[in-house]
Amino acid sequence: MALWFPAPASYTGEDVLELHGHGGPVVLQMLLSRCQELGARLAEPGEFTYRAFANGKLDLAQAEGVADIIEASTAQAARSALASLRGEFSSRINALVERLIELRALVEATLDFPEEDIDAEHRVRAAENLAALRADLNRVFEAGRQGSILRQGLTVVLAGQPNVGKSSLLNRLAGEELAIVTDIPGTTRDSIRQDIQIEGVPLHVIDTAGLRAPGDAVEAIGIQRTWEAIERADVLLLVVDARSGLTAEDQAIVAKIAPGLARITVHNKADLLKGNRTVLPEHELRVSAATGEGLAELRQALLAQAGWHAGEDVVMARERHLQALERALGGLERASSVTVRLELFAEELRLAQEALVSITGEYSSDDLLGEIFSRFCIGK
Repeated sequence: MALWFPAPASYTGEDVLELHGHGGPVVLQMLLSRCQELGARLAEPGEFTYRAFANGKLDLAQAEGVADIIEASTAQAARSALASLRGEFSSRINALVERLIELRALVEATLDFPEEDIDAEHRVRAAENLAALRADLNRVFEAGRQGSILRQGLTVVLAGQPNVGKSSLLNRLAGEELAIVTDIPGTTRDSIRQDIQIEGVPLHVIDTAGLRAPGDAVEAIGIQRTWEAIERADVLLLVVDARSGLTAEDQAIVAKIAPGLARITVHNKADLLKGNRTVLPEHELRVSAATGEGLAELRQALLAQAGWHAGEDVVMARERHLQALERALGGLERASSVTVRLELFAEELRLAQEALVSITGEYSSDDLLGEIFSRFCIGK
């Protein structure tokens, strides 16, 4: 079956012919080979979306939304990526750029006509507009930061001494029996990874070998991999036995952990506690992997450590988007400190605008475009 999409209404803005073949992979491969014999070539990664961008069908943020939809690991992430593809993120950026242009026009008017009696009035208006612009840009940055969490997820590492219930906790969080659980210390010899989601936020949970003096060479390798996983973690769940609390051995583990790593101490096996329960300090929770006690609180604590808060105001931002927004915020912050030096004020506003328009691709280097589209899957 042949479908003809005439320009400019096609996805790329060019004349496009789609051939749909019936049958399995062998038949489709034969069709593809015949097309190549007749002069066609295989598309480069992201080539169709790049052509759509080059022909003005999509801006750069929308084009990246295509890849984000494909890579989305949760329904919430897919919805946010679809919003970016529809241009919602771009519209917010473009609105900020328009206001920045208006602000620059006020400043340039003062610079160009210093003899006119408009300087004081323009300074007041410029200061007010700058303050409002900074506030709105901060809101967009926060929405983008939330979207970045949705896109990348959070790497959570379960670590602690042997037999404190790390594997049981992984199984409980995942909702299935993924890790082998026994009463024998050192059962887990290698890391086990499972992807889960909490309120649409993807979490990459890693169960690791128990930390202790290794009994053999194999266990030593497992323990070394545990420390490597901890170094790459966004959040560490330090699992301890609720009956004994934080022991000297646990404190020794804590002493080796990088100070800046977000950490939640999980007192597991709470179902085995007898007597009164003491109040735990902040960032410490009492749970039971056996009964599910405290798991809801643990899930919320993980979201809090990620900086996530549920809401509709989320845009699927990539790292380069956040960096551009930070540069723009920095420019506006510097501008607010040099309002009496109009030449410097105007320059900082120009740099802020340059950072913002790089998000939608109005000004983008060929190197940046090549890096972005090379990460697309073939044919998209």
